[in-house]
Amino acid sequence: MNILFVVSELAPYSKTGGLADVAAALPKALAATGLTVRTVTPRYGFMTAGDYVGELRVPFGFQVQTAYVFREVRQGVETFFIDAPAYFHRGRKLYGEPDDAARFAFFSRAAIELARWFAAPPDVIHGHDWMAGLIPVYLRTVLRGDPFFARTATITTIHNLAFHGYFDLNDLTYFGLPTDLRSGPDGLEFDGVGSMLKGAILASDALTTVSERYAQEIQMPEYGFRMDGLLRMRRHDLVGILNGVDYNEWNPATDPHLAAHYTPADLSGKQICKADLLKRFGMPVELDRPAIVIVSRLSDQKGLDLVRAVAWRILHAGAYFLLLGTGDPRYEVFFQHLRDTAPRRIAVYFGLNEPLAHQMEAGGDIFLMPSAYEPCGLNQIYSLKYGTVPIVRATGGLDDTIQDFDRVTGTGNGLKFRAYNANRFMEKIYEGLLLYRQPDVWRVLQRNGMQADFSWARSAWKYRAVYERVCLG
Repeated sequence: MNILFVVSELAPYSKTGGLADVAAALPKALAATGLTVRTVTPRYGFMTAGDYVGELRVPFGFQVQTAYVFREVRQGVETFFIDAPAYFHRGRKLYGEPDDAARFAFFSRAAIELARWFAAPPDVIHGHDWMAGLIPVYLRTVLRGDPFFARTATITTIHNLAFHGYFDLNDLTYFGLPTDLRSGPDGLEFDGVGSMLKGAILASDALTTVSERYAQEIQMPEYGFRMDGLLRMRRHDLVGILNGVDYNEWNPATDPHLAAHYTPADLSGKQICKADLLKRFGMPVELDRPAIVIVSRLSDQKGLDLVRAVAWRILHAGAYFLLLGTGDPRYEVFFQHLRDTAPRRIAVYFGLNEPLAHQMEAGGDIFLMPSAYEPCGLNQIYSLKYGTVPIVRATGGLDDTIQDFDRVTGTGNGLKFRAYNANRFMEKIYEGLLLYRQPDVWRVLQRNGMQADFSWARSAWKYRAVYERVCLG
């Protein structure tokens, strides 16, 4: 099968979160199963990736527009970059522009036109989130009779249902879509505006999301963001497949960003990494003091309101607290104030810093991830591999990947609480700090996590099964 993998961000070229890591790792794992996979992503203005291969003509905005195509091959996967300066040269910010809807509607149509470059049409176009949400809509409407795509199936993966890709319904004609999509059973109207994600949910041949638990949760009002009814309607076409991680990129035995390497059999290098991390932030190197770390988007979704509620108690408990992230200014102001209050115990870095993210995972002892909801989550899986014990809330992929530690049986790979409550969260932090003071027990917990396997191989075969199902139709 030929798969066209369409995604709005791709590590290491462009990244705002876990989507970029998935987009880098999953195509490689799919190719290893014998599939032909081509990835398509925007070429943002700050990028220099790929070699120029030609111009692409894209019918959009009442005219035929020109984009430029660049190509690169990495680890058996061809990646094509769509360079359209009017849409994608906006500094270093990927999203959040007033015309995001038009930018990614254009990207969706450009990816479809790029598919015509290849000798055979794609068997499956696999889009991700609302940014590629109009691809199945185009194929079901204006391109319905196009013989080139007669046998092409579409799949959309929902990485985060909270983001819908809203647009003005009057822009349908500008996007080159029929106006009868304004309303009716196949309409894109959602609470008075258009929703690209709704279009993808209605028009895709199959839907996937990034953990089994999240696939169940989004069919309930609490987590469904008012799409739960549509998702229940399509429940037989919705599959939860847990994200994996690329252990070539995230492995403390080989990670080039670390001051020392280590394995489950020899954890001595982790202390060297901890000392290096503390030195990087100018903090006193007290290796017996537990280091609690967070690498996260700073938002309510990620449970930062709970972290803020317990931050002073963490400080009073005697731990280091180190945070890497960017997002809501309310949280940046709070954590900067916290750091200014206790600079020898608190460290913050606001922004994206990939090497530092690896160093935080290696140098930390405990990783906090108390999400209000979490489709899959990757940092808790990275933490397991790096022997940094995750404390998570039991939701979505966090519940699927973390088993609460039982010190009697020695089973479990982390610590988990259920009620979205600061006191329940802090109880688990206190439990983690107590376990940390028992080195023999702590090493069992660390090694349980480090020996877990969340590689992409198993998940890739599950995606392949979905591809085969929609192709057999």
